[in-house]
Amino acid sequence: RPTTEEFPAFYHGYAEKAEGPDLLEALRIAQTRLHDVLRPVTEDQAAFRYAPGKWSIKEVVQHLIDCERVFAYRALRFGRGDRTPLPGFDQDLWVPESHAGSRPWPELLADFVAVRAASLHLFRSFAPADWERRGEASGTEVSVRAIAWILAGHELHHRRIVRERYGVGQAGT
Repeated sequence: RPTTEEFPAFYHGYAEKAEGPDLLEALRIAQTRLHDVLRPVTEDQAAFRYAPGKWSIKEVVQHLIDCERVFAYRALRFGRGDRTPLPGFDQDLWVPESHAGSRPWPELLADFVAVRAASLHLFRSFAPADWERRGEASGTEVSVRAIAWILAGHELHHRRIVRERYGVGQAGT
């Protein structure tokens, strides 16, 4: 796992809580557990918002997809030795523009599986020294290793929210 010096404090909870004995296993576990929680969700349930102004379940999944793509791109750039600073992104601007609500639920689930598979292939391409490489994203330095662990923990964070606030994946749902 990355040291706390490899990424901004904001991400510590994500990287520390990721499940699994090693990175690729943590990413596989996260994907499997999210899919197990979301597979029984119907199209109508996927449009549910637990409060006004909150994201629908579809938007949460689209957010995971978008973040996975952004973070994988960062890992690709830094892992290949490109230290060009990369800008941040505003998730609150992206979600309404994602059109998640108009996408079929099974398509969103398939998209998450596909993007996670692509990330796993990317991460498998890195040599040991590549994991140590760092770059600047959103004004802070982060290592390639930290990016991957953050992705695994980010999914877990949102899976917990879906269970706790949306009632999905609990007994009887």
